Amino acid sequence: METELKDLFEAAKKAADAAAAQGGAVDNSPEEDRCIDALKALKKFPVNYQILVSTQVGKRLRQLTKHPRKKIQSLAAELVEIWKNIIVEETLKNKKNGSLDTKESVKSEQMQRVNSVKVEKNSHSSASSSLGKKANVVKVAKREDIEGERVTKEDNNRTNKPTVPKLTSLVYCKDPVRDKIRELLSEALCKVSEEVEDELRDDVYAADPYRVAVSLESVMFEKWGRSNGAQKFKYRSIMFNIKDPKNPDFRRKVLLGHVKPERILELTPEEMASTERQMENVKIKEKALFDCERGGPPKATTDQFKCGRCGKRKCTYYQLQTRSADEPMTTFVTCVNCDNHWKFC
Repeated sequence: METELKDLFEAAKKAADAAAAQGGAVDNSPEEDRCIDALKALKKFPVNYQILVSTQVGKRLRQLTKHPRKKIQSLAAELVEIWKNIIVEETLKNKKNGSLDTKESVKSEQMQRVNSVKVEKNSHSSASSSLGKKANVVKVAKREDIEGERVTKEDNNRTNKPTVPKLTSLVYCKDPVRDKIRELLSEALCKVSEEVEDELRDDVYAADPYRVAVSLESVMFEKWGRSNGAQKFKYRSIMFNIKDPKNPDFRRKVLLGHVKPERILELTPEEMASTERQMENVKIKEKALFDCERGGPPKATTDQFKCGRCGKRKCTYYQLQTRSADEPMTTFVTCVNCDNHWKFC
């Protein structure tokens, strides 16, 4: 089945590439029809979690969601969403089956303990000297039964805990500015599945990028207000770091919930930056500190300036361009005698 799935996808990919090479000049070209037929066959093909993970066809299929032909683009996006739901459903089903097996084993052990207590009770009913031992056995059995019931209740609470359904599309709030931010956030978070390693792929597929994008935008709006107001630079900082192609780690932490939306609003740009960028900032700070410790800019001694405090003419000075390039340089003067400082342009 894996070979058939790969061959079918390769046929769709080859036809899609041929249709893309023609651009929008030809409508309903034979290549486009062949690609659509192959995608429809993929939609009917019986797949499961194991086949999708081993073939990695779903990852390659995402490329067709950006195809210039709208029909191919929409059908590929629909197929990707179907396969994602299959992976999520099988993952949740496996977790649920594991918890049910644990509950059945606890119940069987509980029944075995009850039966052993009954046999022990019947076998010692005629012996008056064993009353004390029988009472102890009953007490121990009751205590074990209580512990077994407590474990069973805890397992039932875990299995019956309501799970939030995964969103299949973005939730809009009918505000064009806010909806645009939600779209940009969701697009960036959807890229995480293409960036992570295989060991984190299951966690990423189980995450909900649309819900995270809506939650983050809602938190920002509640605390800062509209993005086109006084807080637009804070909005831009968060949006830039989440969308930055060189910062996949921060994007993954946001999607998986390692960094909560409320915490993101408190992070500085340096904390949101990638590890590589943080190392560069450290090097820049170390170099600036080294230059400061080594000494300031070179100074020249002159008698052209007179100190307004002591009246001496022995001074040092240096010049810096502190304003725009078409403005004159600023001269900084220091009196050698009384250490008085002043500047002029």
